Amino acid sequence: MDLGIEGKVAMITGGSRGLGRQAALCLAREGCKVSICARSQEQLDTTVAEFASLGYQAHGTPADVTSEDDAARFYQETIDHLGQPDILVNNVGGRKGTIFEETSLDLFKEGLELNLYSAYRMIGLVLPHMKEQNWGRIVNISSIYGREHGGSVDYMTAKAGLIALSKHLALQLAPTNVRVNCIAPGSIDFPGGTWDRFQKTNTPEVVAEFITRNLPAGQFGWPEPIGEMVAFLSSDRADLVTGTCINVDGGQSKSLF
Repeated sequence: MDLGIEGKVAMITGGSRGLGRQAALCLAREGCKVSICARSQEQLDTTVAEFASLGYQAHGTPADVTSEDDAARFYQETIDHLGQPDILVNNVGGRKGTIFEETSLDLFKEGLELNLYSAYRMIGLVLPHMKEQNWGRIVNISSIYGREHGGSVDYMTAKAGLIALSKHLALQLAPTNVRVNCIAPGSIDFPGGTWDRFQKTNTPEVVAEFITRNLPAGQFGWPEPIGEMVAFLSSDRADLVTGTCINVDGGQSKSLF
């Protein structure tokens, strides 16, 4: 499907592997110029080289977007190498704590910084140009655990906050043709990810029990549907979609809303 975003510049945080890489790949397939960041230089170089071998225009910046300086450098390198960003995908995330009693306030803050504040920071960088040109797309990767109980106390809180931030911004920015949406993945399996580690560090019986209890499709999810949803939400095909949070979870979520 031609989504009509050829030539657009897309920034993807945490774009060297997993969901971020898949989002970048799907956008590149639609003709976007993609700018990705990651903390690992080696993984970043591998992904950028892979994209180049496929004929896609991509740039990689080693950056940790929990750092204000790194985030600003990622943004500036995107402009210098590809142009002003039209699309932002806030993908960076992860758990820092566990339950409340075992998560210090400092660790809780780290979780919010990683999952929520980094997105706020990146939006602040790209938004002025999006508003000026009267077109922009912001896609925030939340989680089904931002909509219902699950995960660590910091992760659940931050992902719920990301959904709320997206709704607030979407309504504020609707007149400017800047669309803001969330995607809530379920348990997605990819090399080096949370659910990959879960399967490697638990017995087959424990893994099977988890799948039976939590995954109606009988298997973990995979990154491709997330990437395709990112590309769709980044296009004019989704022009009437803003302020929403879309589950991509194979029916895993038990929430009605």
